[in-house]
Amino acid sequence: MVAKLQGAIVAAGHGERLRRSGGVDVPKPLVELGGETMLARQARTMLDAGAASVVAVVNSETARVAAAMKLAMPAAVKVVVRDTANSMETMLTLGEFMAPGWFVAATVDAIVPPLEFARYIAESQRVVSTSDDDKLAGVLAVTRWRGERKPLFAEVTKEGLIARLGGAETPFVTAGLYFLSTRVFSLSGDARRAGLDALRKFLALLIEHGMRLRAVEIGDAIDVDEASDLAAARIAIRSNR
Repeated sequence: MVAKLQGAIVAAGHGERLRRSGGVDVPKPLVELGGETMLARQARTMLDAGAASVVAVVNSETARVAAAMKLAMPAAVKVVVRDTANSMETMLTLGEFMAPGWFVAATVDAIVPPLEFARYIAESQRVVSTSDDDKLAGVLAVTRWRGERKPLFAEVTKEGLIARLGGAETPFVTAGLYFLSTRVFSLSGDARRAGLDALRKFLALLIEHGMRLRAVEIGDAIDVDEASDLAAARIAIRSNR
């Protein structure tokens, strides 16, 4: 088991696609799901699943609206306000607050049932604690592709390693949950010099540089990008109560 598991939430985006598709007039992290904001839900789910603390990076608009809403977060949650240029820079910002070791990261819009989230963390901890692979840098949650737009396809080997991220269609896509070693941040400079501008590109860079990522398949996962995704997430949350 990983002692004092750290949690990290990528939540600095503006959610333009969700706003354009209608019905949303607040930043994505503050959209309501099951009676709480997506940000609060993701933080609570992480803490309930075993994270000792959580750091979330949000942009200044989200921080301003959250203050107006008087949104309260658990004491174990640290909210960092940073107007990052893209999702990769948000992840690298989170790295500034992670102590050396392992952490679980999630995008704020990755909606996974709490029991499935906890199972993913437990399985990831088992994988890293029993592995003798010194190049193992993380365990990514993957799920079966169901036709979602703009997925990040993951090519998974028979041994459970992720051979490729992005590119041609495969049966699996990433699910927005990442169990990572802080060693991944050693490639921050390479990523910036290469002009990468998305978290998915940073993850692909890890593989290109010889870091190994394993896959853990999870069942239910919804990436909330558009109004139809939000409606599906609300239905799923009600059915899982």
